[in-house]
Amino acid sequence: MSNAKAVNEQSFAQETGSGVSLVDFWAEWCGPCRMMGPIIDQVAAEYEGKALVAKVDVDECQNIAVKLGVNSIPTLIVFKDGAEVKRFVGVTGKADLAKALDAAIG
Repeated sequence: MSNAKAVNEQSFAQETGSGVSLVDFWAEWCGPCRMMGPIIDQVAAEYEGKALVAKVDVDECQNIAVKLGVNSIPTLIVFKDGAEVKRFVGVTGKADLAKALDAAIG
């Protein structure tokens, strides 16, 4: 069970609209996405109460991916109050994600 919250097209705007969030755009068939899974879970556990860590399955939520210009997965986007503040494409280390979240949290 993942520590990250699964969001969909109906809940995305509400979940990312306020505060700081890290959203992992992924798919089950994507090898690099599966490699990111444990890292995302660790970040979700460490930032519980400080930032939302969420996952969006691009196969199920294509409209969100298109709207945000997600062309490759995994793509990880940090949002602050609904606005994108940082984007990572490809496998990304936990330290880089933490640094981006810490900067967004202030």
